[in-house]
Amino acid sequence: MDERFNNLKLLLDQQNYPSVYLYKFIIKKDNEKLVAIKRCFDESAEIELIPSKNGNFISLRIKEMMLSSEAILKRYEQVGKIKNVMTL
Repeated sequence: MDERFNNLKLLLDQQNYPSVYLYKFIIKKDNEKLVAIKRCFDESAEIELIPSKNGNFISLRIKEMMLSSEAILKRYEQVGKIKNVMTL
């Protein structure tokens, strides 16, 4: 696991699972990148797209039922392989 997720893992380990988890990402408007992010999540995930005021960026809010902290971090690692995605 990536060291930058150590503190997040400690917090997530305190939660009860299964639990709905909310992911937030920001990308430049790019359909290929959007599709790549969507592929990192199950079909059951709820994905909300919020365009920026000028339409140059897209904010993604993704809710998914997660079974463990490890599963949550795995999603972050998958999305982290996509260039120029800001994780909130």
